[in-house]
Amino acid sequence: MQDYCYWLELGSFKMKTILVTGGAGYVGSHTCKLLFSAGYLPITYDNLSTGHADSVKWGPLIIGDLHQTSLLSSALKQYKPIAVIHFAASAYVGESVTNPFKYYSNNVGGTLSLLEAMRSQDLDKIVFSSTCATYGIPDLKVISEGCPQFPINPYGHSKHMIEKILADLVAQGEIKQISLRYFNAAGSDRDGLIGERHNPETHLIPLAIRSALGGSELQVFGTDFATPDGTAVRDYIHVEDLGSAHLLAVEHLLSGGISDYLNLGTGQGHSVREIVSHLKKLGVLVRSTDAPRREGDPAYLVADSSKAKTVLNWQAQYSNIEDILRTAIKWHHQYG
Repeated sequence: MQDYCYWLELGSFKMKTILVTGGAGYVGSHTCKLLFSAGYLPITYDNLSTGHADSVKWGPLIIGDLHQTSLLSSALKQYKPIAVIHFAASAYVGESVTNPFKYYSNNVGGTLSLLEAMRSQDLDKIVFSSTCATYGIPDLKVISEGCPQFPINPYGHSKHMIEKILADLVAQGEIKQISLRYFNAAGSDRDGLIGERHNPETHLIPLAIRSALGGSELQVFGTDFATPDGTAVRDYIHVEDLGSAHLLAVEHLLSGGISDYLNLGTGQGHSVREIVSHLKKLGVLVRSTDAPRREGDPAYLVADSSKAKTVLNWQAQYSNIEDILRTAIKWHHQYG
């Protein structure tokens, strides 16, 4: 593929385009906002099964499924993107256990369809939204990229399979890729324009804020972990920091950087009870009730992101958990 830049006329601006699958979703829409701010035009491709059309504010929306290879090829031919950022996936761990076929079909099959469309248009650069779920239940409290990958559910397996597929294509010189294994996405954009709204919601921070605003109780799953207060410890990374890493990963590939696999996190762990305590300090009074731990939940999931600093010159800008929580609280008060 030629390494010259494609341009699209947009009013008085000329912008390089990037196809963003799943760009109507939580992390995808925040990434689109950052891409636009950096001078790129994000082309969102989303079937809106979990994403929201009103979160697509910074470029065109193509409504389509990943399995529609011909539609993907047409989109690539029309907009001539210089790279793809691939978020689109089914992403509920529990559902993946009860409906594994859906996860292998949507995540693995959908990615193969996307790669086929990219091949048809000689597009060879992709940034893949992977996950710390590929590590399974590690023995280490802080996880580096060298930690063995033993996923324990179909969601984690599907993401791991995609990483392997991409690695095989890299080995044959067909593509260049960066896979970003991120930990617990949290928060909302600083302008309060887009936020976290899954249906059903499974993430701790929005569940805690919603429970307080709605007068219900937050269920704390597991109080007997081998952690200081007995509740699970997670690495919460602000969604804008995730977006900036995807932008830097694209630019890394465009500048001739090699393919790689990178963790994204703050390197700091916070327990469920600590999150509840911080929310209370910020005026969000969460009432909680204890519940049995969920099968497969690790005690600790905290990232060593030093490799991302070396490869992409990236590090989390939101390092204080209360700063992350403030952005989430602001958005939920406005829209939640």
